[in-house]
Amino acid sequence: MNTKKPSFAIKSPGSDQWRQTEQYLMPSKLQPSSGKEYNLYPAFPAAGEIKTGYDALAQIIMQHPIIAIDGYVGVFFDEFKKEIERRIVTSGKLIIWHDTAESLKSSKEIDTLIAPFLGGDDPLFGTRCTLELADFFDPSFPGSLNVIPSLQTINIIIGCGAALATPNAYTVYIDLPKNELQFRMRGGSAINLGATMSGSNKEMYKRFYFVDWVVLNNHKQKLLPSIDLIVDGQRPEEPTLMSGDSFRASLETMACNYFRVRPWFEPGSWGGQWMKKHINTLPQNVPNYAWSFELIVPENGLLFAYEDRLLEVSFDFLMFHNNKAVIGKAAKRFGFEFPIRFDFLDTFDGGNLSVQCHPTTDYIKKEFGETFTQDETYYILDAEKDAKVYLGFQGSIQPDEFRATLEDSAENATPVEIEKFVQTHPASKFDLFLIPAGTVHGSGKNTMVLEISNTPYIFTFKMYDWLRMDLDGKPRTLNIKRAFENLDFSRKGTVVKENFISKPVVLDEGEDWKLIHQPTHPNHFYDVHRYDFETSVFINTEDSCRIMMLVEGEQVLLETKNGMKQVFNYAETFVVPAATKRFKLTNLGSSPAKVVTSFVKTNAV
Repeated sequence: MNTKKPSFAIKSPGSDQWRQTEQYLMPSKLQPSSGKEYNLYPAFPAAGEIKTGYDALAQIIMQHPIIAIDGYVGVFFDEFKKEIERRIVTSGKLIIWHDTAESLKSSKEIDTLIAPFLGGDDPLFGTRCTLELADFFDPSFPGSLNVIPSLQTINIIIGCGAALATPNAYTVYIDLPKNELQFRMRGGSAINLGATMSGSNKEMYKRFYFVDWVVLNNHKQKLLPSIDLIVDGQRPEEPTLMSGDSFRASLETMACNYFRVRPWFEPGSWGGQWMKKHINTLPQNVPNYAWSFELIVPENGLLFAYEDRLLEVSFDFLMFHNNKAVIGKAAKRFGFEFPIRFDFLDTFDGGNLSVQCHPTTDYIKKEFGETFTQDETYYILDAEKDAKVYLGFQGSIQPDEFRATLEDSAENATPVEIEKFVQTHPASKFDLFLIPAGTVHGSGKNTMVLEISNTPYIFTFKMYDWLRMDLDGKPRTLNIKRAFENLDFSRKGTVVKENFISKPVVLDEGEDWKLIHQPTHPNHFYDVHRYDFETSVFINTEDSCRIMMLVEGEQVLLETKNGMKQVFNYAETFVVPAATKRFKLTNLGSSPAKVVTSFVKTNAV
């Protein structure tokens, strides 16, 4: 059993015993900024007061006789219990605690329950869970807390699923960003829902993705309308909190104006130096940065600010609150899933990405329970003169020979002359490479890729990874068999250059602006446009969410028809929901601005 106790003495990034990462713990207050640098903590104005600390939390709790303190896996519920009790006992009131963990099924029973969703011996992949949170508890647990309110006694049930035990209680929900959950997992202070022991990081992440997150997000969705107090639980010593009514009002305003999620960054075996150089607010004591989760919403959070205080919640809440306002007509197809993602792949002075492909729609539905697949594009944000992209097969490709070569390499660590089988194409700024599912591909070194894609993001089948080790010193997992179950070998020869590299077309233009279409493949359900302008442009959402990034220039000012304004800097991803309807972008820089935008195609909904 994992008995490691978290230490809450936060000294510096990377030194914390309870979280393993070089990334900074998000502050509880806005930090001084010049306003012209990439913002790691983008915040939206809250509709009500954000309070800070356990004193504020305890004062609210003391006003109610029955409390449900629910929350996400990885929350330090014991710490909350200790700090709340320490403050309330001085009031003379008696607290009777009830812990949801006491009503969980045994870890052995839960292991049996979730086994069908964990993919057996597959080290990376399972299938999306169909269970409910109540399934993890004894049958008698839902509705089990029936107590008579008393002026001198406070009954508090605490832990994941607390609201199931007493639906009519004052409901506190403690949320935790998924990046922080993973940092706690790596530090040994967080384990899976219903587990009693840690596994390897890959095992725990697989269980988080396919089981815990699915189950707890469904619970969160049902609970959202009745949450009385939302709490940001990522700082063990300093929670921030906001009333449920203010929280829902904040989500509603956001859903009709704009938002930017909080990005987070990860090193990788092939990672580069572009982000370290261009985003100087990032920790520099890492070997590289490979990824930025610019907008990978299953793992991103949203920040709200009141005066100088910050509170973060998971992105899921926004879609659960008003998905139709956010994605408009696409809600009919995608429901509560946000369809498009933006992320960075940095190989500047790094290495090539693995040679890889992604599953077809039928395959991802059958094998993993996802509703749509991972059709990608590589938008080249920056590139050195020697930059290239691996894309499509050579005209002479022989599938059996290619597979035999890859399997020999995997077994005997023999290098593969990849360009014998896979084409390379020179990559320059603003090129767009089209990578529908089943297409062999990979970014070469010395490119800064803005990856515009469907939202699924972990379903990469690596075939060849240049014989390198991962950052943990172990070989990276290859998926040659799965790759060959999905590869489209008709994407070869001259077809690739003709149909898989976008050819820009000017759709419209004015005195100092152009609207450029960078067409995607027919298989892509999203399209890509770019606005080049010197002063300003007006854009209609046309009932479709617009995901945007300033890819050239210094700053742009966004103004919505509702009177809200926000400045965005170079390389920052921002989103204008469908319900915003019409907005204006003004160039605040000294040189022309270029803003890329992606949106769901009209014929795809």
